[in-house]
Formats: sequence, structure tokens, C-alpha cells
Amino acid sequence: MKKVLLAFTAFAAVSVISVSCAHKVTRIDPNEQVDLSGRWNNTDSRLVAEEMTQTILNNKWVADHLESHKGQKPVVIVGFVTNKSHEHIEAETFVKDVEQSFIQSGRVRLVQGGKKREELRAEKADQQTNSSTSSMKKFGMEQGADYILQGSINSIVDSQKRNKVVYYQVNLELTNIETNEVVWIGDKKIAKYVKN
Repeated sequence: MKKVLLAFTAFAAVSVISVSCAHKVTRIDPNEQVDLSGRWNNTDSRLVAEEMTQTILNNKWVADHLESHKGQKPVVIVGFVTNKSHEHIEAETFVKDVEQSFIQSGRVRLVQGGKKREELRAEKADQQTNSSTSSMKKFGMEQGADYILQGSINSIVDSQKRNKVVYYQVNLELTNIETNEVVWIGDKKIAKYVKN
């Protein structure tokens, strides 16, 4: 009887543990706003990128450029956006959201920068020896950027016992590459109250 009771108790304990350890995964729309931890997330990245890009494109510098360049769209390169916050934020995701917003607007032309530009140049170099003359892409034909967008993601945490407010500020600057003139500067602030 003791053996049966011991076996039943062990079986019940395993059942409870396996039920309590089971987890459920549900697919959701990536555009749905879900904030579990209070940390920077994909919704913050997308919304800040879209809003700041619209602010940049609705600013006076675009009209000034079109006027001084006979209606040619400005060419923009997105440079470094540095994470200076208290948490790990993959700034490349934010940069891609900004680039996507620029392209979707149709108001500027976007050129590659950083490691992707280096990869493109390496491919062109490879083509010089491994491609036919008619299909090889030439050096010196790149579209030069007129402006570079750079910035940072910053944060401040204010906490008391189990409650905290996380404050994020994204700062961006658009600079004329030829003259070094800053033609636009802006920021976007987000504050999150997290109660544990």
C-alpha cells in the first residue's frame, strides 16, 4: 500500500510540475503594441522612426534642397545611431526602421552606408576580375549622399521600491555633408511607468 501511495504521490508531483512548467506561445501581429517588461521594444523603435522621419521630411530643408538642386530629391545616408541607454538596444533595428520610412515616403533617395557599402565595394572589386566586361559594374559610379543622419538613444531610470519610470530620448541630427551645416535636429521622448 505504501508503494502504491508513494508511486501515486510521485506521479501527481510530476504532473503538477509539468503542467506548471508548460508554456504557450501565441503568434501576434508584429504591429500590435505589447509591452511586457517596460524596456525599449519593437513598437518603440517603429513608432519613433516613423514619427521622426515624418518630422524630418516635413521640415524646411527639403524645400531648400529641391530649390537649390533644380528639383532633384536629396540623397540621404543613415549613419551611426549610438545606444547610450542603460539597456541593450540593437540600434540597427531602429536604423532599418528609419531607412524604411525614408524609402516609403518617396521624398528622398537613400544610399547604403557602413558595412553594407563596404560589401558592395568588395563585390565591385570582385567583378573587375571575374565578370564579363559587359556585365561588370564600374568603380566611381556611386551616388554620393547630400546629407547624413546620425544620433543616439538615451535613457534615464527613476525608481522607488518596486515602481519605476523609464525615460527614453532619441536624438537625431541631419547634416549637409558638403558644408557640415546641421539642417535639422530633433528628438523624441518616451516615458514608461512600470509597476511590479
